Amino acid sequence: MTKIMTILSLLIVSLFSVGCSAQPSVVVLITPTTGSSAQGDNFGAFVPPTSRPLELAPTAQPAQQVRPTVTWTGPVIGADYVPPPTFTLVPTQPDPNITPTTPPEFPDALPNLDREQMGIQFDLNLEQSDWDDVMRRLGDNISVRWIKVQLPWRDMQPNAAGEVSEYWQRTRLYLEDADRRGFNILLSIAKAPNWARSTLEQDGPPDNPQLFADFLTQMLNDLGGAVDAVEIWNEPNLLREWRGSLPFNGAGYMQLFRPAYQAIRAYSPNITIVSAGLAPTGDSAGSRDDRSYTREMYANGLASFSDIVFGAHPYGWANAPEATCCGTQGFDDDPHFFFADNLRDYRQIMSDNGHRVSMWITEFGWATWDGFPGDPPTGSEWMRFSNRWDQANYTIRAFEIGQNDPNIGVMFLWNLNFATLAGLIENRDERIAYSLVIPGTGGVLDASSSNRTERPLYWMIYDAIRPEVNLDRYD
Repeated sequence: MTKIMTILSLLIVSLFSVGCSAQPSVVVLITPTTGSSAQGDNFGAFVPPTSRPLELAPTAQPAQQVRPTVTWTGPVIGADYVPPPTFTLVPTQPDPNITPTTPPEFPDALPNLDREQMGIQFDLNLEQSDWDDVMRRLGDNISVRWIKVQLPWRDMQPNAAGEVSEYWQRTRLYLEDADRRGFNILLSIAKAPNWARSTLEQDGPPDNPQLFADFLTQMLNDLGGAVDAVEIWNEPNLLREWRGSLPFNGAGYMQLFRPAYQAIRAYSPNITIVSAGLAPTGDSAGSRDDRSYTREMYANGLASFSDIVFGAHPYGWANAPEATCCGTQGFDDDPHFFFADNLRDYRQIMSDNGHRVSMWITEFGWATWDGFPGDPPTGSEWMRFSNRWDQANYTIRAFEIGQNDPNIGVMFLWNLNFATLAGLIENRDERIAYSLVIPGTGGVLDASSSNRTERPLYWMIYDAIRPEVNLDRYD
């Protein structure tokens, strides 16, 4: 078996060296490990913060604490790579005369969270060393049970149906490695390749939904042993995710959903099938109101699928997770900007249609520009109204709310590592504001650093899923 694996690794390396001239050659050597127990690397022993009485949101900057030091060489992408946005931000600009609030008071002890119901999404387009670090961070350090990655069909099969690309081969090795490490894996699959579309602008579904079903069949026959759940597309109520010949509404989405569901069920009765989480937004030139879109999905048969779960993306902008609409600060004047209102409205629509299935929160999180240089990007000025302690406190509270609700299943935090992707900090990309891991050392951002450090939320999650741990600080 060792000889076979060695030969297989050499063949894969050979394929990578001639595969795609737009990217550098990549040597992929997956070595199953138990995380931080590996010897001889540059990660060092894992040293969590010390355990003393809880102290949150300090008023003065405490002394830096030792953290695992990681050297990342960057994602396997070209210099001009821009990851696609995942959702629309539509709040009006906050009133400049309103001063951002101070961090909220947090309970004397963190809630005990169930790691089995927790997941984190991260960017999959990584070199081997970066992948190993993600596995350590999410396995040994945070120890959540679930991980989520978005799998672009266009990268898996860029040229033709039936293709197994270099990206596909690397994905296979990574997912098999994650499976061996004990993670449950949710794949969000979207973005049809150009050969399947007559409209090549932005991203969208195939002209013929059966092509997507055929891809899922091939993908599951190859990778399905490592896959626990599949989310069918991503935020199809955004036009940039749904350019094409299928109608831009819930009926059009159901045209894609039905054959995709049938393909997944033909492979396995046990894989969890998740309807696409929608972007919480209203009607505009580039978006459809998510509530109306959901009703259209139900009007076109979603409730007839009783063995699926309902996917949701209930972002909360700068509003606390238990807060409800409405206020006057620009980011709090519409129900779409509230975690609680989004959840309530989705559940009501499900109930109105008699769909008694679980809701999975396949994306959520709070953004803060705290520590990043300059101002947030235009349209995202509200990010300065939350600091890193708000981000941490709100997220932990949202996990607690979800785990106390029997109607809510697994919750996936977005995101782990987007602030480490090349060029995103320099371009003031809004997605960096959600990232748990940032460039720097000791909790301090340094965009030029090859090391990686953590925001407080990272260590709060570490603490909250370990009843025996009570950290005294999280930065």
